[in-house]
Amino acid sequence: MTAPRDFAGYRGREPAIRWPGNARLALSLVVNVEEGAELSIGMGDERNEAIYEAVEAVEGERDLCMESHFEYGTRAGWPRIRQSLRERGVRATLNANGRALEQSPWLAEEAVADGHEVASHGWRWERHVHMDEPTERRAIQRSVEAITRAAGVAPVGWHTRSATSVRTRGLLVEHGGFLYDSNAYNDDLPYLETVEGHEHVVLPYAFDTNDMRFFNRGGFTFGDDFARYCIDAFDRLYAEGGGHPRMMSVGLHLRIIGRPARIGGLERFLDHALKHPGVWFARRDEIAHRWRAGLGLPEWQPRPTPAGFSPS
Repeated sequence: MTAPRDFAGYRGREPAIRWPGNARLALSLVVNVEEGAELSIGMGDERNEAIYEAVEAVEGERDLCMESHFEYGTRAGWPRIRQSLRERGVRATLNANGRALEQSPWLAEEAVADGHEVASHGWRWERHVHMDEPTERRAIQRSVEAITRAAGVAPVGWHTRSATSVRTRGLLVEHGGFLYDSNAYNDDLPYLETVEGHEHVVLPYAFDTNDMRFFNRGGFTFGDDFARYCIDAFDRLYAEGGGHPRMMSVGLHLRIIGRPARIGGLERFLDHALKHPGVWFARRDEIAHRWRAGLGLPEWQPRPTPAGFSPS
């Protein structure tokens, strides 16, 4: 038996929804906070993280090199990114791992003070695709509790690292605390999924307008590569937004775009976007709420979390 898939999408029949101020484009900056949630023998894991630029995996011992690269994100990358956003009055969504914020709770406090959203990137920086259901339930709840403690507000958005399990979206809806998830890459607009009788918003994410391509062979080399690529995507979506709403997601990571040779690429892109009227720099929770309202749905409210979710 094959699983149903949607290859059609809107097919030119996008809902007649307008962004606030009749904006042409909703621009969503997603700042991923993963530092301290990666695999690390030094933090009790069986192995070390092996995904980074120009670093070979160390087996059986603490990888002090890898640990140090991740620490750069919170020590130097976040202050640089934070300053760039504050200078431009731009708000973002922080996709944060629960364990990362346990290590750096002050980062969540600063983000909330600046008006950013703090969404969940899971408990650990890990894929859910091979998790059994009890493990995934625990991971969801542990992330919610850790983020709530650090940020002072519960997350209403979710994005799993890469591949989810086939249960993830259903578990998020069952949990009751999630307005939306970003576990899709298949459109330039939000859409609804009906899950167990509930209308759930999906905000597709993007791997192309994303600083992770600095790690990919044949991807970005200079900060200007990132800027030019994002500007090209922005210009196209902005032009299309004259007839129908459009959304652009830009993925950022503290330890990647926060490097001194790369941050200028983000700033050049932001300055380009800020020169255009009709651009809504929005948090992802704001986009999801707006989409529901535009479709005539009642205002979303969290529901009590059932007993099937436990952090232990």
